[in-house]
Amino acid sequence: MRQKCILPVLMILLLGLGSCGSTRTVAGGNVDERLSIKNVIRNHEASGLKFRTLSGRLGIDYSDGDDSQHVTVSLRMKKDEVIWLSAPLGVIKVLITPGRVSFYNKLNNEYFDGDYSYLSEILGSEVDFGKLQNLLLGKSLMELEGRSYNLRYSAEAYEIQPKAAMELYKFLIKIEPQFFRIASQEVAQPAMQRVMAVRYTSYQEVQGQFLPGVVEIDAIEADAKITIGIDYKQVELNKELRFPYKIPKGFNPVAAQ
Repeated sequence: MRQKCILPVLMILLLGLGSCGSTRTVAGGNVDERLSIKNVIRNHEASGLKFRTLSGRLGIDYSDGDDSQHVTVSLRMKKDEVIWLSAPLGVIKVLITPGRVSFYNKLNNEYFDGDYSYLSEILGSEVDFGKLQNLLLGKSLMELEGRSYNLRYSAEAYEIQPKAAMELYKFLIKIEPQFFRIASQEVAQPAMQRVMAVRYTSYQEVQGQFLPGVVEIDAIEADAKITIGIDYKQVELNKELRFPYKIPKGFNPVAAQ
């Protein structure tokens, strides 16, 4: 399928973070069973990153069972506004805003320019800019406020699951106890045999803030599975950035899936 060349680059929306100063892997912390569900959610919301822009590089490993690829890309991000990605020499570029998903591939002379239905199909879950940004930054995909949850205390994380069944979805989130960032989250659509599981296996301290270090994603639909591994490097925060993007003339559109 043609989209195999595109998928790795689309999935590298998971920020390229690393060190531009002191950087270290975050580990440890103890689960406190005295904390209520409200306290856990409040601490998670308070742990959100504070930045204006972010830039860095990512190493991406991709496999769908038949094909495996590795790619290194550049990432630029303006919080709440733009996510921009570029493969070496600009062979593939991606531009995502709250209202638009666009990319082009010079290897195949093709492009896509449309809404979020394409990414939603790839990820196996409904996606918008806010959810995607949260995914990249290690925050919950689902809005946590305004629901009742069951809270379980495991040895390494606070496990949160809605008490009432969500329409069409099942959701499970694990929050690590040291900085109250996401350890893992899973969104399932049983009727469509879809599951997206995201694991944040490490966090890094960059310029005084804690950002994902290594992320693993499994996107499963029926008997098909896509696995993405992301390694984050060379991050800088709050630089002045440009987001150059123009679909070349003569390229053919890629139909949304």
